[in-house]
Amino acid sequence: MTESNKKSIFEPAREWISENKLRAVGCLWLSGITGSVAYNWSKPNMKTSVRLIHARLHAQALTLAALAGAAVVEYYDHKTSKNAERYPRFINMNSYAQKK
Repeated sequence: MTESNKKSIFEPAREWISENKLRAVGCLWLSGITGSVAYNWSKPNMKTSVRLIHARLHAQALTLAALAGAAVVEYYDHKTSKNAERYPRFINMNSYAQKK
């Protein structure tokens, strides 16, 4: 596989994540808590409350990592000027000019 083919395979996923950051974080949280509950349920000699607390903690850590990743993606997109004008076009800076 050439380098251009590798980029074309991951490009649609990257674009979707870039456009739907919070949805991606939510899906990651849901899959993280589901996987953690399944993993903790396989361990015997654990109370149900402890299993649920561990699942929540694992999902919370995964969510924080996903939010940090989304912030990095947003920063990268803004720095590459692909979306640099995405937010300023919605804000009319002249209406917020300081009055003398």
